[in-house]
Amino acid sequence: MLHLVIADSELELVPQSIADHPAVVNYAKRRGKKPEEVVLDSSYHHSALRKLKDGDRRGRPDIVHICLLNALESIANKEGKLRVYVHTRNDEVIYIKPETRLPRNYNRFLGLMESLFKNKVVPQDLELLRLEEKTLSELVEEIGPDEVFVMHEGGELMKPRDFGKVLAGFENPLVIVGGFPHGDFRSQVEGKKVSLYHEPLMAWTVVNELITNFEHWVL
Repeated sequence: MLHLVIADSELELVPQSIADHPAVVNYAKRRGKKPEEVVLDSSYHHSALRKLKDGDRRGRPDIVHICLLNALESIANKEGKLRVYVHTRNDEVIYIKPETRLPRNYNRFLGLMESLFKNKVVPQDLELLRLEEKTLSELVEEIGPDEVFVMHEGGELMKPRDFGKVLAGFENPLVIVGGFPHGDFRSQVEGKKVSLYHEPLMAWTVVNELITNFEHWVL
């Protein structure tokens, strides 16, 4: 079983400190919601993000959306060989059942995340997604992997195919991929650092490469 954690993801509700910003207020009004009930998104809240610490990397729920679509639709997931988790910058963890079918439409995905932050589970009757307050370290300890790998541009350079073979050699490996656009992890992450290319890659590209090459050796 391969465990995949999208860590330090820039997925959060609008912080209270910018809830009264015109860009946020107008966006929330169009959505028929309160400002603090909508997901922070740099596409809509760019001017408000300038007032936040780390504003240049926050408000990127699209990264989580694309990574999850790729992971949940993978053959590894359909064959029961993959478990996916999302850890956010505010130390929340989203547990995702393998049978979850996420909305392909981005705006519908945002609505789903807003419901999740509000209700902690969605849908209520199926609990396909569950939100808990938990640090990355606590999540790793809970999973109990036999090896942890951290995807990092400064890590050991490995060909994707070779890395897939390494992952297939463990019973319960865990791979951590950063869910942010640039910079480094905010959380303390421990594990073997690995890079799949000599240049930085987007998170969803890394997810694709590691799952596809894992599948090559186990399916």
